[in-house]
Amino acid sequence: MKLSTKGRYGLRAAVDLAMFAKDEPISISTIAARQDLSEGYLEQLFAKLKKAGIVHSIRGTNGGYQLARPAGEISVGDVLRALEGDMVIVDCPDSENQCAKYGSCVTKYVWKRINNSINDTMDAMTLEEIIVNSSHLDDSKGKKAYCSK
Repeated sequence: MKLSTKGRYGLRAAVDLAMFAKDEPISISTIAARQDLSEGYLEQLFAKLKKAGIVHSIRGTNGGYQLARPAGEISVGDVLRALEGDMVIVDCPDSENQCAKYGSCVTKYVWKRINNSINDTMDAMTLEEIIVNSSHLDDSKGKKAYCSK
């Protein structure tokens, strides 16, 4: 399994909101400039995040985006699933009705454990935790540096 740019960039943008949009909304152009990302692409990602209830938009001159819930209540899994869909390494059916080899499959246990581990890890990490654990990663401008291009 490899995350696409949707997941990687969308998570960066969500963390950016968590860090900088606590008191007032931030425009996509500001996030795009800070994260060195395309505004058009971010607009597509934010439409998905908005539909999933992770961000909300505020119209007007001072409008932009903010998180829809506190950063400590939004998991990495919430963001990645909104952008990427289900996060599984192998889409292994979980019944005999869906898989003829279900009763004799020797690897279903492996795939289930790996899938569960990935999802448990993503669901346990919140945007707030990312901010707290990356507090030492300041770039020369005093803003957070991100490395997942």
